[in-house]
Amino acid sequence: MKIVVVGAGKMGLPLACQFAHCGADVTVCDVKQSVVDTINRGECPIDEPGVNALLREVFMRSRLRASTDTTGATRKASVIVVIVPVLLTPGNDADVSAIKSVSHQIAAGLQPGSMVSYETTLPVGATRGLAKVLESSGLQAGLDFDVVFSPERVKSRLMLNHLTANSKVIGGLTPRAADRAVEFYTEYLGAPVINVGTLEAAELVKLAGMVYRDVNIALANEIARYAETVGVDLHTILPAINSDGEAAMLFPGIGVGGHCAPVYPHFLIRDGERCGLEMPLTKLGRQINDKQAACCIDRLERVWMPLQGQSALILGLGFRPQVKEHTCSTSFLIGAELRKRGAHVFLNDPLYTDQEICGHGFVPLPFTSDELPPVIILSTAHTAYAGLDFRDLARRGARVIVDGRALWRPQDVADAGILYLGVGRPNPDWSSFSIHHESLAVEDSATEVLELQMAWSPPCHQP
Repeated sequence: MKIVVVGAGKMGLPLACQFAHCGADVTVCDVKQSVVDTINRGECPIDEPGVNALLREVFMRSRLRASTDTTGATRKASVIVVIVPVLLTPGNDADVSAIKSVSHQIAAGLQPGSMVSYETTLPVGATRGLAKVLESSGLQAGLDFDVVFSPERVKSRLMLNHLTANSKVIGGLTPRAADRAVEFYTEYLGAPVINVGTLEAAELVKLAGMVYRDVNIALANEIARYAETVGVDLHTILPAINSDGEAAMLFPGIGVGGHCAPVYPHFLIRDGERCGLEMPLTKLGRQINDKQAACCIDRLERVWMPLQGQSALILGLGFRPQVKEHTCSTSFLIGAELRKRGAHVFLNDPLYTDQEICGHGFVPLPFTSDELPPVIILSTAHTAYAGLDFRDLARRGARVIVDGRALWRPQDVADAGILYLGVGRPNPDWSSFSIHHESLAVEDSATEVLELQMAWSPPCHQP
């Protein structure tokens, strides 16, 4: 079986390696010459557990190669799998320009009897439209070649496990195409397969799952705000909430980032509008989650002080722990809210260089700096931040921590004399909040600490 995988990114390359591992002859195509050259040296251009070893294995067995020539590779392939990004336009429509361009390249080399499988998450009906693009080959979809949709259902850092453990959903342009896809994925992926029939059914499976996740998190965030107000720690009662088998509430947080949950609900919203349908719950979920950063900063100013002229350090740029990927990262929303209030914004992420951090609009600040801003906001729960010495942070200037990911024990932070604000955790009582800093010559009251914070000036860090 000769397979082409179009897209050698964090999702496409592991998929290509798995196909090769299961016995296929695979060409993975990408527009970046540097990525292609790296793969053709038997090296892995992505950071994903297990993929480096798997790539070396299939490369040494001459089952995997890379190319920038999608059309040429398609001419020799029985199956072409497309997994290239589809994000959002400024108007929150699906930006299908890249996948349309790829489809034209495939059409130029498409052979009778081939099967094209789209794995990129798409709006309902989009795959059928791409089949028309493929017909620019002069071949007829459903007669001369097959078209299927089978959405990726994987996650960074867990790719190889999810590829084989998660069910592969299949929908076809024709029943024959769907049956063919079932046989293909069963043999060359090794995952359980669910045939839902049509292209549109398979597209909706992925979108509905993403909307469920986004709305579920929005509900958790709404209840978290209530819990903060009435003095209940939502994180301690979540196991009880979910203990009856009827609820499956997810964790609240400072926002939702990544390629999926912040993006795919808009596919449903916009297409609903075109169909004359309102999607109020889907819209509200997006609004709640995108406003979560602003709500956290509002709460910080209510409980602590106005941020005008203050300095704040955001911890994390990646949208998930241990992932160097910042698409729709909540750090961008947090930074925008801080700047709106007149704060000086710094950012630290151990996975990014200072130059990369500057390139994304932030001022980098080493976490080892002798002086720290008084405000520290956790956006990404990287393991590097898990075991912090809060007394040391207090000595270096930290006065208030916003824990956006429930990473730390509130008492550990408070014991160091730092004000703790956690999403879904009760507001602290300033009137009884006692602060002791070993590095200060006097025992400071809360008022004295506030005066120190207002006088604090940040070190000079220029992007």
